[in-house]
Amino acid sequence: MPSAAPATPATASLTPVLVRLKLSLLANGLRQSSGRRAAFVASAVVALLIAAGQLIGLVLLRGEESAATVVVLLVGVLAVGWAFMPLFFPSGDETLDPTRLVMLPLRPRPLVSALLVASLVGIGPLFTLCLAVGGALALVHGAGAVLVAVVAVPLTLLVCVALARAVAAASIRLLTSRKGRDLAVLSGLVIAVGIQFANFGAQRIGAAGGLSSLEPVAAIVRWIPPASAAGAIDSAASGSYGTALAQLGLSVAALGVLLYAWQHSLTRLMTTPDGSTLAAASEPSRRASSGGLHRLLPGGRTGTVMQRSLRYVWRDPKTKTAWVTALVIGLIVPVFNALQGTGSIYFSCFAAGMLGIQMYNQFGQDTSAFWMVAQTISTPRDAYLELRARALALLLITLPYTVLVTVVTAAILGNWKALPEALGLALALLGAMLATGAVASARFPYSIPQDSAYKNVAPGQGGLAWISIFGGMIASALLCAPVIALTIWLNAANAESALWSLLPLGLAYGGAVAWGGLRVAAPQTAQRLPEILTAVSKG
Repeated sequence: MPSAAPATPATASLTPVLVRLKLSLLANGLRQSSGRRAAFVASAVVALLIAAGQLIGLVLLRGEESAATVVVLLVGVLAVGWAFMPLFFPSGDETLDPTRLVMLPLRPRPLVSALLVASLVGIGPLFTLCLAVGGALALVHGAGAVLVAVVAVPLTLLVCVALARAVAAASIRLLTSRKGRDLAVLSGLVIAVGIQFANFGAQRIGAAGGLSSLEPVAAIVRWIPPASAAGAIDSAASGSYGTALAQLGLSVAALGVLLYAWQHSLTRLMTTPDGSTLAAASEPSRRASSGGLHRLLPGGRTGTVMQRSLRYVWRDPKTKTAWVTALVIGLIVPVFNALQGTGSIYFSCFAAGMLGIQMYNQFGQDTSAFWMVAQTISTPRDAYLELRARALALLLITLPYTVLVTVVTAAILGNWKALPEALGLALALLGAMLATGAVASARFPYSIPQDSAYKNVAPGQGGLAWISIFGGMIASALLCAPVIALTIWLNAANAESALWSLLPLGLAYGGAVAWGGLRVAAPQTAQRLPEILTAVSKG
């Protein structure tokens, strides 16, 4: 009789393997370049300093009436950050992508446990732990609260990490697609907008009577995991042990649901083929279409270049991000200042300035493909038509948007009398930005790296970018000096009947300056085609 098969050796635990893998990925990433090491060390130091500051600040809140409100809301905001982190930084942690493990003989349940432990290695979990410990120290009073805090602190950390992992596993196919990369590039915009909203909210809270106005919100958030774990500490400190157990139970249940959802997503990812490529291949090839807005564009070179520029705005991630950032920030600054009662209608010129910057480094967005554009330019006339078409494509968006922002700002402030002069000044500034942007594109071109979501300038070209943008902004302000001086003089002379003339004057002046800038930039562009191609091809 054949001998019995040997017993299968006990499978080694995945947890130490994945922890070592996480540490190896981190170490190997830091070995790639000194710049990456410096960025990691700097970010780690900043994160730890902020964590230490929050820990000390929360401890100092101990005994204050608003301590529970602050802690509960901070934990809630922290959980939101963990939920959205994978959507904005999908490439920040290679272990967030479970599809890398598809070919390995691993089962989802032990894989989830091992990945959960490995996820606790990093700056983010340490930051979360510091905040959770600080919140517990601020709220704990009595032996019962201490026992609840011993459970609540690690529970808060585990729920946050599991939340991030579950979201990443559920959306990893999107995050690794082109749309996902676009979403990652837009993360800086979301952070900037969030800061503006946070600043506005803080000022509103101060005007409404301080943190006491947030107590109704905190009363709801303290029942939402993982903030319910922090709420359980406060409930235990006040003697409501039944409420504390219920709040802890909610966080435990949330952890179980997240782990189940994470395991379900892993099972689906590891057993279901990704059919996106097949679906894309099965689609019929798109034919060039001249319908829609393109039919309204002029013919010849002008319409072709305008169509190409507009497609850059819609399809290229870097160009799209720059435009969306300019549109959003250009609206937020004047509108939010007007809502806070500290603004001026002249803040609407900020929108014109943000949008005018898009004219700078026009050839950088072409990258090495600029050689095809260079093949079509043989005379200054060709260069002029190229630059003019790009400026016209930009005006299709910037001109109506500048008018919209100025009108909205005037409506919020109720200052309709100053609308013509503010709009005229904004249009003059926009024309000056187009003029200096055309010259800067010819004289100071630089490459925009396409392989990095967060680098907008190729190494060694930072000085060119600074000169191009800030030098152009200063030159634009100087070009607008006549309109600015006239506006100041008419207001000082109380010539209200003549202020309306600043609108057509600003429009005409901006158009004339833009035309002059294009005329100056055209021969320089035609003469410097090899230099421009070399500069924009470095990324």
